[in-house]
Amino acid sequence: MIRHFKRSFSELDAIVTMTEAVFNEKAIDPSIRFVVDLAIEELFTNMVKYNTGADHDIEIEITGSPTGAQVSLRDFDVDRFDPTQPRDVDIEASAGARTPGGLGIFLVMKMVDSVSYEYQDRTSTIRFSKGVEPLA
Repeated sequence: MIRHFKRSFSELDAIVTMTEAVFNEKAIDPSIRFVVDLAIEELFTNMVKYNTGADHDIEIEITGSPTGAQVSLRDFDVDRFDPTQPRDVDIEASAGARTPGGLGIFLVMKMVDSVSYEYQDRTSTIRFSKGVEPLA
């Protein structure tokens, strides 16, 4: 399923509704839904927050199977920002001593199975996948 969302935090409820619909339609294991929703929310929020000069909607595509989900977020007419590049995030620092920024992307990278980034013709595409953990 592909949908376009306005560059607004108010779209987050509609994005969660889309995720729910895809999970139901494709019978994706609900145990991974929290991680998928959280990753989409973090990436979408960063696109809205940091690509303020862009006017285009953000495209989100979710596909899946019972064993996992694949997600693509595409942002148009924006500068390059590659979330897969390492960043200095001090996860040991207290909340008061921590420099704002970077922790959300750090968490996304730790929680999903794979993340890729592509930038071409001022279009930024972030793809990630999350699969169901095998039973021990």
